[in-house]
Amino acid sequence: MKRGQEAEGIVRRVDFPNKGQVELAESEESVGQGVKPSRMVTVKHVLPGQKIRLRLKKAGRSKRQGILLEVLKKAPNELEQAACPHFAGCGGCSYQNLPYEDQRKLKEDQIRHLMQPLFGEGVDRIFEGVTASPARQEYRNKMEFSFGDQTKGGQLALGMHKRGSFYDIVTVDRCRIISQDMRDLLRLTLDFFTERRLGFYHKIHHEGYLRHLLVRRAQRTGMLMVDLVTSTDRVDREGRPFTEEEEKKLLGDWKQLLLGHNWDDELAGILHTKNDSMADAIEDQGTELLYGRDFLTEEILGLRFDITPFSFFQTNSLGAEVLYETVREFIGGNERGRENIDLSTVLSLPEGADEEQEQSHSDGKAKKRDHFDGQKKNRNNLDCIEGKTVFDLYSGTGTIAQILAPAAGHVIGVEIVEEAVAAARANAKKNGLDNCEFIAGDVLKVIDDIEDKPDFIVLDPPRDGIHPKALDKIIDYGVESMIYISCKPTSLVRDLEILMARGYEVRRMRGVDMFPATGHVETVCLMSRVKE
Repeated sequence: MKRGQEAEGIVRRVDFPNKGQVELAESEESVGQGVKPSRMVTVKHVLPGQKIRLRLKKAGRSKRQGILLEVLKKAPNELEQAACPHFAGCGGCSYQNLPYEDQRKLKEDQIRHLMQPLFGEGVDRIFEGVTASPARQEYRNKMEFSFGDQTKGGQLALGMHKRGSFYDIVTVDRCRIISQDMRDLLRLTLDFFTERRLGFYHKIHHEGYLRHLLVRRAQRTGMLMVDLVTSTDRVDREGRPFTEEEEKKLLGDWKQLLLGHNWDDELAGILHTKNDSMADAIEDQGTELLYGRDFLTEEILGLRFDITPFSFFQTNSLGAEVLYETVREFIGGNERGRENIDLSTVLSLPEGADEEQEQSHSDGKAKKRDHFDGQKKNRNNLDCIEGKTVFDLYSGTGTIAQILAPAAGHVIGVEIVEEAVAAARANAKKNGLDNCEFIAGDVLKVIDDIEDKPDFIVLDPPRDGIHPKALDKIIDYGVESMIYISCKPTSLVRDLEILMARGYEVRRMRGVDMFPATGHVETVCLMSRVKE
């Protein structure tokens, strides 16, 4: 089969994060009859069990990649209609056409498949499955929407990149993973700038005004913050320039429009950021506060955290509580099989709940959360780190460090992003924690200068995992136990191979679904040094 040819096939499985393994076959009867690798093609945006038509994109000897052209037959468990109306075109979600429980099981299968070569038959003894997200819809607390057009020369759009496209934008004003307030912010902003014939920033020519709309939400405290990101190239859609005074009036009118809307959450801050960088990413080259304050306050497991526009914070606040509670459980030495409370049954609705059910549910939700929080605090015993020194490496805004600080003697967090370190220090002070220390710098370089030696280490690296030289230094500390939190299982596998070769064994592993409807998942591992 050559590049550009079309074929039909059956999706046998989907590997992390979104790589369907398609068997080229003339009929369904050929599935499972010992297919040779040469008969397999990798195709994105498919589900196990689908029959599809594809076009071959790359035709190597060992690997073939194809593009999905058409789903000829749905998977047995596939929804008749995707939960989100934007799903067909939007590149944000992968599994809006799959029931949530099947999404969770698919992620379990993906992690198990990745870990099988490491653990063999023992994988099911170590891997404890994937814990459900408390909220399956409207869970995201941060969105970075892009301005653009849906087709070349079309009308202004604001939303997510079209699936498979670097340039085209899909307006997602009915997105299911964000709140109604966030949907309203998108639609109000898009209509406002469309009426005033403002144009978007063109990535090829590096000209135009509107770039991004950054929206953040604090789910526990009910706060909302919005930041309009523009270039300094003040021109309208036709390329006509406008003055700085005209820009001030424009932004003032936009602010008044937002302040006049009836929000469910408190609109705590309206900001304007200038960004002339060539990269298609938000870069703070000067931020002006138009209204309110430039931070939100969120609450996680009884601690409060101030979140600035550009600081890192887990994008699913309720899911973050599940993640950090899993970390506390693993550190506390609770053995597998101990009864756990399923947060998903406490804090979320069944799929398909109507608006009246949602309102009734939200009225009693806070009381249930308070009761649940009280039980959580008594459930995990952290005596094993009492009086001990804990290193939280790749600490971000210091959330994990501060959650462990009440039980530890001293916690040291290391993070390369200086803004995140500043936020961690401020939040620790706000939470009355005087045994936390946060250091700005690269883990690879900084840990050589730390005089303290850790008794316990928590690792929460970026998606690509830990630099091999840094991992060697971490292993050389020789701590009895450590926790590894990974947002990319493929990177986790690579690092676990090194850790296991250097004398550590994985005792427990559990996934936490922080990102329903997408292909992403967090994984928590508890490792112990093997006794010689």
